[in-house]
Amino acid sequence: MQRVLSWGKRLVGAGLLSLVLGCQGIPGLENRLAVNPALLNPSPTPQATGTPAPSLTPVPSPGLASPSPAPIAGAGFTDLDALPAPQREAIEALSQLGIFSPSGAFEAERPVSRGEFAQWLARAHNRFFQDQPGAQIRLASPGAAPIFSDLPASSPYFPEVQALAAAGLIPSPLNPNAKATLFRPGAALTREEMLAWKVPLDSRRALPAATLESLKETWGFQDLAKVNPLYWRFLLGDFQNGDQSNIRRAFGFTTLFLPQQSVTRGEAAVILSYFGFQGEGRSAQTALTLETNLQPSPAPSLEASPAPSP
Repeated sequence: MQRVLSWGKRLVGAGLLSLVLGCQGIPGLENRLAVNPALLNPSPTPQATGTPAPSLTPVPSPGLASPSPAPIAGAGFTDLDALPAPQREAIEALSQLGIFSPSGAFEAERPVSRGEFAQWLARAHNRFFQDQPGAQIRLASPGAAPIFSDLPASSPYFPEVQALAAAGLIPSPLNPNAKATLFRPGAALTREEMLAWKVPLDSRRALPAATLESLKETWGFQDLAKVNPLYWRFLLGDFQNGDQSNIRRAFGFTTLFLPQQSVTRGEAAVILSYFGFQGEGRSAQTALTLETNLQPSPAPSLEASPAPSP
């Protein structure tokens, strides 16, 4: 019995040995049966680290953003707080339109000179109607021959005064009914002179014939007898402008016209803050809106979006 068991062990051992030796000749089988070293010494499982997602910076669409209008100059005067609202608002609006040169105090109570008012009148009118070339007052070039003997081309008021005279809006040697050879740019502007310069730019039509009686029936001022008859038609034309008349807007309700009284700088600003007749016209605020709309929009910026990280 012992011999049989011993013989059986030898037979099994020999079979196993033959099997192993036989596998060495079969390609690939040897590797399959070999022990994987990684199974004997397993490494820790690596953690999955994903590539961070690229930062997506939104690129603005060129046609969707509303461009900001170019800034308009501010008022810049230091003495407007105590003024009545109509004067303060008119000064600020006209200053933003570039009619005045803001520097320090405006001095609204000081009389406005004829040269100042003529310059402001032409500037304001052209700015209000800048989209209508046919309505513009054509300013004189520096090389033009002076119309007034006391206003040379070197005067800062020359382009505007010369233009107003050439358009027949102020008395000058060109006007058949006026033989004025002097302009007197430094003299204070009177109320009746103001109407003669401003009303034609409001009505843009022939002014009505006026008499002292017609003025009594309309304005009814107590001092109408002091008004120069040359200015009667301008006074009546201003009355026909209703609530937008220069007298009502600048001086309010009054029973005295005071025709030879000086116009103050604050009153001049109110007068120049509106051009028009019987509700059809333009205010300084309208001109500011027009100014903003006419400014060119900036070209859209085409920015390339950043490339994603690899």
